[in-house]
Parts: sequence; C-alpha cells; structure tokens
Amino acid sequence: MNEALANDNRLAVLDHSRLQAKSGTPGAERGRISVRDVDIVFDTASGPHTAVENASLTVRPGEFICLLGPSGCGKSTLMNTIAGFVTPSSGEVRVDGVAVTEPGPDRGMVFQQHSLFPWKTVKENVAFGPLMSGVGSQEANSVARTFLSLVGLAAFENAYPNTLSGGMQQRVGIARALANYPSVLLMDEPFGALDAQTRIMMQENLLDIWREFRNTVVFVTHDIDEAVFLSDRIVVMSASPGKIIADIDVDLPRPREQSLLTSPEFMALKRQCLDLIRKETLNAFKQQNRAG
Repeated sequence: MNEALANDNRLAVLDHSRLQAKSGTPGAERGRISVRDVDIVFDTASGPHTAVENASLTVRPGEFICLLGPSGCGKSTLMNTIAGFVTPSSGEVRVDGVAVTEPGPDRGMVFQQHSLFPWKTVKENVAFGPLMSGVGSQEANSVARTFLSLVGLAAFENAYPNTLSGGMQQRVGIARALANYPSVLLMDEPFGALDAQTRIMMQENLLDIWREFRNTVVFVTHDIDEAVFLSDRIVVMSASPGKIIADIDVDLPRPREQSLLTSPEFMALKRQCLDLIRKETLNAFKQQNRAG
C-alpha cells in the first residue's frame, strides 16, 4: 500500500471515530463511566468472599485513569464489572447512562495475555470484530490494515500470532480492541509480562494512539511508574476487600516523554502512591498471616 493511500485510510478511520464520538445525545461525548456503590461478592468453598466493597467512581469521556493497588485488591474484578464480565452483587455500573449487564462493542478489552486466535493471521484477528458486527469483508480488512499501520505492524498482517514477540502480540491486541471504535478501552495489566524496554515503548505507543482517538481508558496496573506516566488520574485501591482509598490527579504536561520520570513533580506523585501502596501491602500481609 503506498503512503498516500495509507494516510487516506488512516484519516478515514479517524473521521469515522470522530463521528462515532459525536453520535447519540446531541452535544454528548461518549465514554462516560459511572460506578455507584458497587459491592462484588463471590461464593467460595470457605464462604462468601468480598472482592470489592462500596466502590464509587466517575470517569469523564476521554479521560485516562489507572487503577492501582496491591495484588489481590480487586482491580481486575472492578474492571471486569465495567466490561460486563462480572455482575455486581449490589450497586450499578453505567456507561454513557446505560446500565452494564453484559459485554458490548462500546467497551474494548486488552488483557495481560494477548488472547489472539492462534489459527488466524494478524489481519484476520483485527478484522474479526468488525466482521462480527456486520461489516463487509472488504471494509473489515481495510479497517484491520489501517489499525495495524497505526500500531506499526502493517508489514506483519499475514503473520500468525505465535511468530510475533510479546510486545507485537499486545500491539495486535490493541488494534483488535480499537477496530470496533469503542468509546471505552479497558486494559488489564497489558504490559505486565513485557521486558522493561519493550514496556516503555508500548506505553509511549499507547499514549500516541490515545491522543488521536481520545477513547476513555481504564488501565489496571501494579506498577507505580506506569500509572503516573500514563494517567490523568490514579485511583488507588486498598487491600482486600478492595475499596477506593484515594483518587489522585496527575497534573503533568502532555505529551509525555521518558525524561519526565526523573522530574521532581513525577517523583512527588510516585512517593504519594508508594506510601499508600506500602501501607495497603502491609495490611494485606497482616490479613494473610491472620488467615494462616
């Protein structure tokens, strides 16, 4: 594909995304999330287990937030409730005013493990969502190629997932999640299994994509540097049962570069988060000792 045609296709995708963002109620923006008084309780062999307790959160359209907390604090469970995979025991979750009762194309999901179809090519993986939504194969393939170009994988459209590196597989996963033009992008520790250098490159690539599409992003991580570098806000959760204990504005300039990691402002936010997480991790250890 020549450069002019690739740029035309890319602009068409961006125009479509902007039209999608303006659809619905006149003047409304897509991607508003409302979590109200949510409890999530699971039945276990030893009795009911409260994973999330009394969680309330509002995410504005186009905002990038990170859910941060110690392992087992319910971050992923809360995200899965927004995705529609988990039903809250009480309370409610709404996206753009509509109650979430099941997964939907308005919410794209990227997991820590790429979850690509191994028997499909990279292009076929990305085109799968549009095809399932009723788009013709020619348009679905065009959308797939455009998003693969956006994540820097245009040359690998005919490759199979097992021939790609971990970082490349995750880029395919991001392209696939975006191919349905979701208003909300949910990301569950998507870079957790990557080496440090690849992780940094993926963070920068994600911010470039987010700047263009302005999806609402909810990003689960246990990495404080990652949370501060990426987000507009950091929502800190306590040790189990997971409660929201802090909602921190990240007032750092955008676009962000890796040089920001050593700035006094970055370090101050990192210390604030570190103090909160250390306290909650110690609480988790104490709970485990009592349980033992």
